[in-house]
Amino acid sequence: MESKVLKVMGMSCDHCVQTITQAVEGMPGVSRVQVNLEKKAVTVDFEASQTDLKTISAKIDEAGFEVVAG
Repeated sequence: MESKVLKVMGMSCDHCVQTITQAVEGMPGVSRVQVNLEKKAVTVDFEASQTDLKTISAKIDEAGFEVVAG
């Protein structure tokens, strides 16, 4: 199990938090998603054998946000 923090731009409200959480938590291999609006950070716990940061970042981008670091 890996835990990574991604810096995400474009989040401005609770709806953004909910959108990212729903997009990422349904992915195979993801066990936990925690979005911190204040810090513009998304913490993801995932099984590296089932997914990776590139795939998770792409899912966040698809939801309308920009992953700028991870």
